[in-house]
Amino acid sequence: MPAASAPTHRSRRQFLTLLGISAAAVSCGTATATGGSAPGTGSAAAPGKQITALKYQGAVGAVTPPELAADLGFLGNLTLDWVGNTISGPQDIQSAATGQTHFGGAFNGAVVKLVAAKAPVKAVISYYGTDKDTNLGYYVLEDSPIRSARDLIGKKVGMNTLGAHAQALLDIYLGRGGLSRAESDKVEALVVPPVNTEQALRQKQIEVGVLSGVLRDKAVAAGGIRPLFSDFDLLGAFSGGTYVMTERFIKENPDTVRTFVTGVGKALDWARTTPREEVVARLTKIVSGRGRNEDTSALKYWRSYGVAAPAGRIEEKEFQLWIDWLGDRGEVKKGRLRAADLFTNEFNAAGKG
Repeated sequence: MPAASAPTHRSRRQFLTLLGISAAAVSCGTATATGGSAPGTGSAAAPGKQITALKYQGAVGAVTPPELAADLGFLGNLTLDWVGNTISGPQDIQSAATGQTHFGGAFNGAVVKLVAAKAPVKAVISYYGTDKDTNLGYYVLEDSPIRSARDLIGKKVGMNTLGAHAQALLDIYLGRGGLSRAESDKVEALVVPPVNTEQALRQKQIEVGVLSGVLRDKAVAAGGIRPLFSDFDLLGAFSGGTYVMTERFIKENPDTVRTFVTGVGKALDWARTTPREEVVARLTKIVSGRGRNEDTSALKYWRSYGVAAPAGRIEEKEFQLWIDWLGDRGEVKKGRLRAADLFTNEFNAAGKG
């Protein structure tokens, strides 16, 4: 495993400000695509033609649902143009909003925050979620004295990014544990890359490490750590994040969007209904074959993408939960956003019903 990166501290008072970008910043693309125009605008295609090569960001050692869909042949004439990796949902959807990529995925609360900042984006399909097998766990060392929310005061919690799923669930846990806002502000949320979180926890650079997916299962299998809580413990099964595209891109490329969304939905269903050993073998083959010098050992712990609804269908409640929560925190003005306006299932051929 690579050497642990030094955690980057951000005050809890800066919670979710990573998405506090201005309307001007998100309404125009700054990066250019092939042909010299911003991918988010859809204008890279010749007049009368729709874009068929989608720029996106991936994740080290993991296979995203679109990557799986492409490998299974579910994307038809569409191709994926990998431009790099990200560990941050907020950064990924900002890249889509500002035209650096054609789609990006993040925690639904981060999507709410981005739309509240007047970003012209819309969620089109769920891509990750929480269930009994696949969830976000908050882990401590086995001999740690931390047993409750109050024990976290003055402690460091390492997570992949701030202003997204991991910090939102930590905030909920602290609130349910009876901590005041002032007390919660004394719990330090730190940015630690997912591949370094286990090592940072074992080396006591942090007291709590947020782990999920194959990295969580690999760490648990090694022993010496125990769960403090998980998002499944707090909220049960739910789809937690969606892919977004700009409204202009959707309007100018409806067939592309339909093919993409339907194909990703089919891949999610394939992963849900195919024997786990076969899915793991497929994911390992994809990572091994793309030539990015990635470690595939953690893939054997893969369990599911955790998406709750068939074909990645988005449910209104999956946005309303975070609209209400952000409203209570004063991050979003109450009554300003309607959950139904933030997403569409129109392009999901398998998930409309």
